[in-house]
Amino acid sequence: MAGPISKVAVLYGGSSLERSVSLVSGHEVARALSKQGYEVFKIDTKGNFLEQLINFSPDVAFNALHGKWGEDGIIQGVLEVLRIPYTHSGVLASSIAMNKHLAKTVFKGSGLPVADHLVLKKGFIFEDIPFTYPYVLKPVSGGSSLDVYILKNQNDWSRIKIDKNEMPTEFLIEPFIPGRELTVTVMGDRALSVTDIVSDTWYDYDAKYELGGSRHILPAEIPNEITQLCLSHALKSHTSLGCRGVSRIDFRWNEMLGAKGLFVLELNTQPGMTPTSLVPEQAKYCGTSFENLCKWLIEDASCDR
Repeated sequence: MAGPISKVAVLYGGSSLERSVSLVSGHEVARALSKQGYEVFKIDTKGNFLEQLINFSPDVAFNALHGKWGEDGIIQGVLEVLRIPYTHSGVLASSIAMNKHLAKTVFKGSGLPVADHLVLKKGFIFEDIPFTYPYVLKPVSGGSSLDVYILKNQNDWSRIKIDKNEMPTEFLIEPFIPGRELTVTVMGDRALSVTDIVSDTWYDYDAKYELGGSRHILPAEIPNEITQLCLSHALKSHTSLGCRGVSRIDFRWNEMLGAKGLFVLELNTQPGMTPTSLVPEQAKYCGTSFENLCKWLIEDASCDR
């Protein structure tokens, strides 16, 4: 971002299923930037927000949106047209990262380890699925672990609130990888650290956002070889998609297989900025306060990302 920054529009809320998380992220970001003397205007993008955005005429837009319309390239395209510098990744990287099938295809083409997967479309039959149980079913586009299911046998399909003949979107299915849930934050051109996420079941929506929903071991108590692989794979994931600013890369690690048991799950271009979020936690561990993280992001903002 060239020139001084004084006015920041924080885009938050929106209409996606992750609205409630975005409201918290936006509030925390706005408070952090206000404490540093910036003129901050929060804009809920649910409904007609363009007039507010144009009238405020910000120097930078801080994108604190999550989910559809916020991290899939759409709001990024709006900001590009308006020539308002914005945080995080640009149109193309955001769009690809939001589509787990496309992102995994890019990762695999870049030599990163990913689990095999299949995209299920409307009217699929069980014979279409080449994997043995257990496997994971998740929306091709989505986040915050919403509508993600671990299926241990065919009877588990009966508890899923999805009618395969009325599927609202495509779903991705992949083998379940036993072991640990690991995550890495990439900030610019640096992978920060590795967090081991421990929860009673798996890292679902409640584990991510409820206080006490999960325990974060930072730094992860894992072999140095795995730590270095996580950091290297995370940075390569970030750059292979053309990401900018901050992203978070999630892994599964099957300890029984050593280095061969580490797999990239997905990349999040708009990580949570809530009190329980992983990115602010890793940044703080590496010496960057939440306030300075927010400041770094708006100073990194630009168009043509």
